[in-house]
Amino acid sequence: MLVIHHRRPPQPHWDEELYLTFEARSKSRLRTFTARGEEVGLFLERGQSPLADGECLEAQDGRIVRICALPETLLHITCGSPVELTRAAYHLGNRHVALQVGGGWLRILEDHVLKAMLDQLGARAELVEAPFQPEHGAYGGGHHHSHHGDTDFNYGPRLHHFGVRL
Repeated sequence: MLVIHHRRPPQPHWDEELYLTFEARSKSRLRTFTARGEEVGLFLERGQSPLADGECLEAQDGRIVRICALPETLLHITCGSPVELTRAAYHLGNRHVALQVGGGWLRILEDHVLKAMLDQLGARAELVEAPFQPEHGAYGGGHHHSHHGDTDFNYGPRLHHFGVRL
């Protein structure tokens, strides 16, 4: 079994490839197989951003493994104006939907309930097959809610300093 503990930036050369959906790229623990069929055990640091298409991993034996995002069934969302697209993004964000943002479009994993909502908003949502690489989030560190005294998950915002006057 190819055992992997370390993430690496994209490399010009690699030894193996892993083809993974967004859900699989979001896991820190995963049993899967390389493109050539070799069994792989991922044991990555928890709380990190999902693996990105083209990112590399380093196996215990020194081999470099390149991540390849598998195409998935997505809703490709466009609107008649930037205001309408912003409104669609707002309503999707309000539902904590993983969202990929592009030039004049949004993409989400296919969901018939969200498609109905988008239709009501006047957005055009068409099915496409493409790799899915949604925004990770402004605050980083995964999605969680900190509570007073929870030292493991008690972090300050990275974008804002609420209550601090500069």
